[in-house]
Amino acid sequence: MKAWLGLGSNLRNPVAQLKDALGRLGSAEGIKALRTSCLYRTPPWGDEQQDDFINAVVQIETSLIPVALLGVLQSVENAMGRQRSGRRWGPRLIDIDLLLYGDQQFQSDELEIPHPRMHERAFVLMPLCELDASVEIPGHGTAGGLLERLDCSGIFCLNDGETN
Repeated sequence: MKAWLGLGSNLRNPVAQLKDALGRLGSAEGIKALRTSCLYRTPPWGDEQQDDFINAVVQIETSLIPVALLGVLQSVENAMGRQRSGRRWGPRLIDIDLLLYGDQQFQSDELEIPHPRMHERAFVLMPLCELDASVEIPGHGTAGGLLERLDCSGIFCLNDGETN
């Protein structure tokens, strides 16, 4: 199954954190990275009193069911030192979100697919559109169509951060 992941960091050399996370994901059982966006510098969302983030999106092929995939993503975050306490939308050493899992919609106590609010977040949609603007966000429309409605000011690709 093809799935899309969103990655973000704004602590302790965020570019290095994302590259580390991408490497760990690439060697994780049941996950094969297919394409990765460039790294984007983005202003903070929600809680604006913090440093800018570095964000990226990666398309993967996975043999894992959604909840098992979430477990792998959280184990990568934990291995990298992610602390889950703290303020909502606050600073993050690493954040790896399961954005889309094929065209499926799924909801449980621990996981919602598509990722809630991804359709409102330019920092998710811009790197996603770099890879495939026609990808459908179930219940919302295409990534490209959704991105056209959002403010993208302050978001730019880091020239030296490309991972393709």
